[in-house]
Amino acid sequence: MSAPVLGPLELAVLLAVARLGDDAYGLAVRGDVSERTGHDYSVGAVYTTLQRLEEKGLVSSWTTAPQPVRGGRARRKFQVTAAGARALRDARRVAASVWAGVGPNPHPEPA
Repeated sequence: MSAPVLGPLELAVLLAVARLGDDAYGLAVRGDVSERTGHDYSVGAVYTTLQRLEEKGLVSSWTTAPQPVRGGRARRKFQVTAAGARALRDARRVAASVWAGVGPNPHPEPA
């Protein structure tokens, strides 16, 4: 079976879930992705991407108990699956292969 193709936002969200670990829930993932990419993604875009990653088997999710504060809500948390970890390793390998041989200034300005 071939590795799933990941779009740029899917890769960024999958990496955020891996990075956040036990704190990987929708708003935290959105904050991480937005901060690292410099683009303010909507909550809907991130949740849609998380759902797509779950459909591909790259993340799994569960709902927590409500937060222990008055009016606290349950959170939907995410974790990277074994297939997701493989997809991340494959993405890193492909990126390294594609970048191989390119120096730190890939397109220098003419003198």
